[in-house]
Amino acid sequence: MSFTLATWNINSVRLREPLVLKLLSEEKPDVLCLQECKSPMEKIPLEGLKALGYTHVIGRGQKGYNGVAIFSRLPIREVAANDYASLGHARHIAGQLENGVTIHNFYVPAGGDKPDREINEKFGQKLDYLTEMRDAFHSDNPKKSILVGDLNIAPREDDVWNHKQLLKIVSHTPIEVEHLGAAQEAGNWVDITRQDIPEGLLYSWWSYRAKDWSAADKGRRLDHIWATPDISNAAHSSRILRDARGWEQPSDHAPVFATFDL
Repeated sequence: MSFTLATWNINSVRLREPLVLKLLSEEKPDVLCLQECKSPMEKIPLEGLKALGYTHVIGRGQKGYNGVAIFSRLPIREVAANDYASLGHARHIAGQLENGVTIHNFYVPAGGDKPDREINEKFGQKLDYLTEMRDAFHSDNPKKSILVGDLNIAPREDDVWNHKQLLKIVSHTPIEVEHLGAAQEAGNWVDITRQDIPEGLLYSWWSYRAKDWSAADKGRRLDHIWATPDISNAAHSSRILRDARGWEQPSDHAPVFATFDL
């Protein structure tokens, strides 16, 4: 069985429903994982999705904030929805396909503007969230699993436009990279995107503040696809659909893809 998976921080699924339908019509992933849906699940428009064959939906919604959902052409059943760091936020959903693969969809807290938990509660929440992810993977070591989502951290030097300038900027600080690395190591997760594209600058997010985001190209790779070692070698064809950042009324994130032959 071969299936293609996409992950995308959509920044309001109701506002950007036309972009979701455009992506599904043109790219045809079998599974689409969305973050920052900003909608209760019952208010997400499903008619267009179902018309394109995405009849299987699981998720956790939240009015105006957060929210994660998985839309699939393949049967999928919910197996978990964890509230890491007890924030009461809709930031995680996990589903299992009929072939036994579990897909975790995460939206890690952004962490605010100041990388100091003493003066910025949101930064502390981000670190605590990552710590609880780490502890969960230690206690229940994942198998035959894929982890995707907006993890809100660009870990590598070539995951940002300027490593030195961003060392004190939230999303690339050493303490965040360390916490993300500890969570990744705890689950033995393999970074599929970098397995396929091991070298070179690679971004999935460009700020709305840049008037000409493409020319400036001051991006960060905040969106990730990981897999456990037992299935990581089955992954291929990773890519980031940069063009989507330039669509009308776009999200500031671009979709990330990978295909698995399982």
